[in-house]
Amino acid sequence: MKNDLKGQYRINEQIRVKEVRIVGDDIEPEVYSIFEALKMAQERELDLVEISPNAQPPVCRIIDYSKFLYQQKKRAKEQKAKQVKVNVKEIRFGPQTDDHDYNFKLKHAKGFLEDGDKVKAYVFFKGRSILFKEQGEVLLLRFANDLEDYAKVDQLPVLEGKRMILFLSPKKKEVPKKPKDATKVEADENEE
Repeated sequence: MKNDLKGQYRINEQIRVKEVRIVGDDIEPEVYSIFEALKMAQERELDLVEISPNAQPPVCRIIDYSKFLYQQKKRAKEQKAKQVKVNVKEIRFGPQTDDHDYNFKLKHAKGFLEDGDKVKAYVFFKGRSILFKEQGEVLLLRFANDLEDYAKVDQLPVLEGKRMILFLSPKKKEVPKKPKDATKVEADENEE
């Protein structure tokens, strides 16, 4: 799982073009020959790193390469931490699921949705039970209707092989809005 950034950028002698544009904090963006750019980097005891190879001419920076890689890894790690992983929980029904089982699975689905997970509910048809596909669709639509306060329907019931599938995702929780100026409202009420 190691994120290898070393081979991603060309540095110093690996850059094989005649001219490069150098940008940086203390350098004015200008086009230099590759020899001048390498000489500038050596004088500062830093590396010439090709940042944008597809530009005309390629864009380079004079920086400490190991420090640059460290910052890139740190930035990638922060972005990964900000990502939200969505889990999909599955709930399986039969075409003739009775009320007790239905309510039990409905309770579990509410819990999954409150935790922020998506729900994939499906009716599995075994053998000749495919004849009851209308019952399966009614069951899934009833399931979606019972969960309308907790979820929105991503995909209506669709028959795929021996399964009729319904996708639900959690609704965003609304934050109650406060009055803009609560002290002003209280002052108006006191005057009356």
